[in-house]
Amino acid sequence: MKRFVWILMLTMAQTLVAQLPGDSGSAAPDGAQARDLRKRIRQRWNEHVRSTLALSDEQTAKLQGTEQRFEEQRQPLRGRQREITETLNAELAAGAPNQERVKQLMNERQENQRTLQEINRSEDREMQAYLSPVQRARYQEERRRFQERVAEVVRHRREERRQVPGGGPRGGVRKRARP
Repeated sequence: MKRFVWILMLTMAQTLVAQLPGDSGSAAPDGAQARDLRKRIRQRWNEHVRSTLALSDEQTAKLQGTEQRFEEQRQPLRGRQREITETLNAELAAGAPNQERVKQLMNERQENQRTLQEINRSEDREMQAYLSPVQRARYQEERRRFQERVAEVVRHRREERRQVPGGGPRGGVRKRARP
């Protein structure tokens, strides 16, 4: 059963990644689909965590609130992290990279990572109030596994786009995963 849930979540994550802004040329219909898909992934994740950690109704509600609050803080930082990485990669690909710009981007990337770590620590401190140490450890492990799977899906999609002529951002025809 656990394996089925992960396979389902991974499949849904693949579809979500296919629908992320900037990944396709169209905007409005995909936006609604992506929101719906995110909601379904979040519901499956909540069910999985509740079951895996044997959470009470109260713990489940508190965990969902904590996750939502801290994820709202992480999202803009992750977006900025992607921007920094893209800019840094472009600078490094230049014939003669600007040393000062590279230094600035690396410092900004490290500061962003530090802020993300602080948010994660704050989230964990909040969870200490209503999860046991074993539940917290299991939660962190489940979240780490899920993040690894999503990262693998993203890597796989990038590789697919590189192999398809014109498959770069907003170019060419792409295969779409179906929900």
